[in-house]
Parts: sequence; structure tokens; C-alpha cells
Amino acid sequence: MLKRLLTPLIVGTALLAGAQAATVGQAAPDFTLKDVSGKTVRLSDFRGRHVVLEWNNPGCPFVRKHYDSGNMQTLQKEAAAKNVVWLAINSTEASHGDYLNPAQLGRWMSEQKAAPTATLMDEDGAAGRAYAARVTPHMYIVDPQGKLIYAGGIDSIPSGRAEDIRTATNYVRQGLGEALAGKPVSQSTTRPYGCTIKYR
Repeated sequence: MLKRLLTPLIVGTALLAGAQAATVGQAAPDFTLKDVSGKTVRLSDFRGRHVVLEWNNPGCPFVRKHYDSGNMQTLQKEAAAKNVVWLAINSTEASHGDYLNPAQLGRWMSEQKAAPTATLMDEDGAAGRAYAARVTPHMYIVDPQGKLIYAGGIDSIPSGRAEDIRTATNYVRQGLGEALAGKPVSQSTTRPYGCTIKYR
């Protein structure tokens, strides 16, 4: 089962291999998206604060691993307590079976007791492609100057098993902790894992 789930990851990597990836150490691409309530949100609105970007698709078993266990919500709340912005972004195109419209996605996030700063719709995939986001969840950290300081997986064990969360190194928690302490992120690029993003 896990092998079948991971197969699209390989395909997704190949499909986007030619994309101009956002580069750690360089300026994070700005974007303007609507949240699930229709409000316009720009990444640049949060200059001066650390920002976590989480690519999200509730139809993905790997996303559900981190939400059903409460792991993602815990990270979101820890970030909020430290004045860190958390933007959950869904780049699923509208004709795919995994697509949820804004109201549906907002309801799912509410049911999960998720706590991002905003949940954003990226149906045309422009933001996802700007970051070369390949899978859900694909995670990024942007520093207060707008520089990308982390890109990769949520943690070090690329499995669909929730029991692996407690023994994995959580790269987002580790990277944020280092960045907030004024230290360089020790593992600034890691291998993302999950379901291939369903781009248009």
C-alpha cells in the first residue's frame, strides 16, 4: 500500500524537474491568493515575521497522517504562539477528484481544529509552481526579510504511519526553533514526501 502511495512522488518529481525552483538562501517568491473566505492574502504582507508554508490536500493519506494524529495542528499552534505566520496552501486543480471548493476546504480545516493563519486556494497552481512544490505536505520557511530558509519534508521518516511521528526529526519545528534563536537552519533542504500535487 505504501509503495503504491509513494509512486506518484517519483512521477511528480520528474514532471517538475524542469521548473524554476525557489532557492533556499534567496528571496521567497511573493504570491497573492484568496483564502477560503475570499480575502486576499499576500506573502509580502507578513514581511517582518517568520512564515511557514504548508502545501495541503485533505485527500492525501500523508496529509491525513499529520492531521488525524494532531501533529500538524500542534505545529500550527506552536508557531502561532511564537508570532509565526502559517499559510496552508491547496494547489489541487478544480477538475480533480481531490478538489475541495473554498467552503469545503474551510469546513475540513475547521473540523480538524487546524490553526493556520490562513488557508489559501491556488487552483491555477501558480504559487505551487513558483516554489516547485511537488507533494502534500511540502513545507517551507521564510524569514522576516523574505528569504527562503527551509524547503522540504515535514519530518525525517517518509511513511504513512502515524506512529512514526514521535520518533522522526520534525524539520519544521527544528528549523523554526533555530531561526527564532537567530541561528542558521542546520538542515535547510530535505527530501519532501507525500502525494503528488494535482496541478492543472
